[in-house]
Amino acid sequence: MMNYSEAAVRARGLTVRRADRTVLRGLDFAVPPGRITGLLGPSGCGKSTLMRAVVGTQAKVTGTLDVLGRPAGHAALRARIGYVTQAPSVYDDLTVRQNLDYFAAVLDPGRARRPARRDAVVRAIADVDLTPHADALAGRLSGGQRSRVSLAVALLGAPELLVLDEPTVGLDPVLRRDLWELFHRIAAERGTTILVSSHVMDEAERCHRLLLMREGELLADDTPDALRARTHTETVEAAFLHLVDEAAALQGSTR
Repeated sequence: MMNYSEAAVRARGLTVRRADRTVLRGLDFAVPPGRITGLLGPSGCGKSTLMRAVVGTQAKVTGTLDVLGRPAGHAALRARIGYVTQAPSVYDDLTVRQNLDYFAAVLDPGRARRPARRDAVVRAIADVDLTPHADALAGRLSGGQRSRVSLAVALLGAPELLVLDEPTVGLDPVLRRDLWELFHRIAAERGTTILVSSHVMDEAERCHRLLLMREGELLADDTPDALRARTHTETVEAAFLHLVDEAAALQGSTR
């Protein structure tokens, strides 16, 4: 377990309830700074809820959740976090460049006419490999391209923490590979902390650290190598299945 005092995100007893259902159950975890932490588990296990809690948009959160040294949702964190949801958040009737120009002005109205803003837009578009499509209407792009526009928006403010909710879902293998190369470059060159969710277990091998979830509970918080060694398995997927079976056996023995 990493040192909690050094974590970019740390949680103690994190719980989220929705009506009479407990979505997250007493999670304790830490996300190391400047690294890629994968949040993995099957659909419906609570990954999106956890990410909303981290960025401060989730209601009915109890326990302790600190992000970049502040309580999650603190106003001072808004410009320090980039968040990409599963559904692309772009305007279909604007071009890629116009979308980025608009969001750049929203992020920092005082820089609306400065060269720095234009440079940030150009860099963000290039980061997600959309320069050839910069003047295309967002509504005419493929689903994968629109997702990349949302990612470019999140990169505009050079965030310290980038929260990505299943950013590669539905993308072809080549684009998935390219995006993961981008994630690693951002973490290595800019020191950005990345929390990325997925239900595709082979993407776990691309992360520095993993949070494995099932049914609102945390099965593991460790590195891929440590998880494979601990479970005596060859892949993270096999390690995850081992942990699921282990948890089920433990639950059965306590009944």
